[in-house]
This record gives sequence, structure tokens and C-alpha cells, in this order.
Amino acid sequence: MSRRQKRINQAIRREISELLFRHVNDPRIKGFISVTEVDVSPDLMQAKVLISVMGSEEEKAGIFEGLAAASGYLRRELGARLRLRYTPKLIFERDDHIERGGRLLHLIEQVADEG
Repeated sequence: MSRRQKRINQAIRREISELLFRHVNDPRIKGFISVTEVDVSPDLMQAKVLISVMGSEEEKAGIFEGLAAASGYLRRELGARLRLRYTPKLIFERDDHIERGGRLLHLIEQVADEG
């Protein structure tokens, strides 16, 4: 991955986090949402945005529906804020690493309490 891609990944992650927190008013996008990583393709045409969400499966499904609906707005705002020649298409994907880590810690604590 080039240095430029890394800088763009960081900038997109920062801006999407800001936009989701302060500017997106979709009622489906609520709760604990975190942009964990952004991975821009080498040609800068697509950006895979990994989102970590805490909540039930229904809440998670609603949040990702809201993100899909807001992707045009987010892309337009990114274009205005980052001044890239081409603003990448945003692809939102679920990141369950934080949730899995929490479950592992819980299991470890259970084993430690039993022993």
C-alpha cells in the first residue's frame, strides 16, 4: 500500500466518523457506531469502510440500511472536504472484531473464576 493510500485511508476514516457523529440525521444510524478501518483500492475508485456496531442483529441491520441510504450524501461531503480528483465509492462492511474480543474476555473471566 502506498503512502498516498494510507493518507487517504486516514482522512476518509476521520471525515466519515465526523459526518456520522455530527451531520447524518437518519434515525436508523444511532447507538455505538465506530469506523474501525478504511481501505481504498489502488486506483482510488472504491473505499471499503469497516464499521463496528454494538447492539442486536436487528439494530445492526437497520444501521447498515441507513448507511447504504446515506452513502451518496457521505460521498458528496467527502468530495467537498477532501478535494480529491475522484471521490471513491463507499462500501460499508461489518467489523465484528471488537465484539468478538469482548466475548473472548468474558470467556476468559469465566474460566478464571471457575479455576
